[in-house]
Amino acid sequence: MSGFDETLDDPDETVRVRFVVNGRKVACEVAPRETLVDCLRSALELTGTHAGCEMGACGACLVQLDGRAVHSCLMFAVQADGAKIDTIEGLTESGAIADLQAEFHRRNALQCGFCTPGMLVNAHELLSQVEQPSRDEIRDALSGNYCRCTGYEAIVDAIDAVAKARREGGGAT
Repeated sequence: MSGFDETLDDPDETVRVRFVVNGRKVACEVAPRETLVDCLRSALELTGTHAGCEMGACGACLVQLDGRAVHSCLMFAVQADGAKIDTIEGLTESGAIADLQAEFHRRNALQCGFCTPGMLVNAHELLSQVEQPSRDEIRDALSGNYCRCTGYEAIVDAIDAVAKARREGGGAT
């Protein structure tokens, strides 16, 4: 006997994790090193959260974890055990980002759509923290989101318009 416990390195080992995802209690069996983005996409079939760079640089994988935007590609699913997670699907279903979505569409602030969910999650968080961010604050907030299909100006315009409309008590203009 070498004293080595072979069960510690069992590649088939799984861990049960529980979350509240988009308002619903869910449980998943995950490998200890499975990322949150992979769990959301594979086990829960929430494919609006995208796995882009898998290094936390592109923002395509952003979700809200306990009310804060996080890169789900940089987090193991087991780290989120017990957390409240809102994905783009949940934010859409709840209507929390309806005005942002409408304004992105109106201003053609999206092209292929791959980066759009992360942009919307990030914009939602920004507008929940700062009622009327400056255009520089919007650009700074989006600095961790990459889009290769469109310029950022229309995206900044859309977020700015929604912030102004919310402040004035109406919908997006």
